[in-house]
Amino acid sequence: LAHGLLGFDKIAFAGREHSYFRGVTGHLMRTGAEVHRPRVPSSESRAALAGELARLVRMIPAEKVNVIAHSMGGLDVRYAIGSFALADRVAALVPVGTPHLGTPVADLGARLSDLLKLKSLLGRVVDIDAFYDLTTERMERFNREIVDAPGVVYGSVVARIERARAHPLLWPTHVYLSERSGDNDGIVPVASQRWGEVWKEIDADHWGQIGWSPGFDALAFYEQLLRELRERGF
Repeated sequence: LAHGLLGFDKIAFAGREHSYFRGVTGHLMRTGAEVHRPRVPSSESRAALAGELARLVRMIPAEKVNVIAHSMGGLDVRYAIGSFALADRVAALVPVGTPHLGTPVADLGARLSDLLKLKSLLGRVVDIDAFYDLTTERMERFNREIVDAPGVVYGSVVARIERARAHPLLWPTHVYLSERSGDNDGIVPVASQRWGEVWKEIDADHWGQIGWSPGFDALAFYEQLLRELRERGF
């Protein structure tokens, strides 16, 4: 399981520990799956993230792995496969809610960052270049440079949600995206989430996809996704 931007393995909240993929690891392990959650830096350049991810995947004691990646995690894995020779270790990559074409939310954030000079102000504290990597301009260049590797199966899960059913904190970005890109999950337009074969289309907001919004059964979704991987021979 590969997390997205600002991701974490576990976090303490309200006196309890929670995983990024909330409850998913334990649930899948109870079905007999071997699950790993490589943790990469939360906000660094894509090359740094992908390089660390490749190193961690190579440490897994298995000939090959299937990677289910959320959001920017799907791009990190694509980069690791294409630029860090990870194709020999990955059987299938299934990104969920990944902005393969970028997202206007990142475009807006980058413009505001430049206007307020946040990059120079925060540069000594945290590398925020990863936010810029999600802009439509950078993703256009990324897709020209990073090509799919032969032998790796690329699928995708596409998510959309109606604004009224999304987490309230996602309503502003949902409205913003709806006016510019149509259907979306509150962070990523539907059109940007398609890559390779579309394995599933789900009704979930960007946070619900990993179990952090009500109204979507993330545990059942990942169990079904695992079952499909098995049925396809992975």
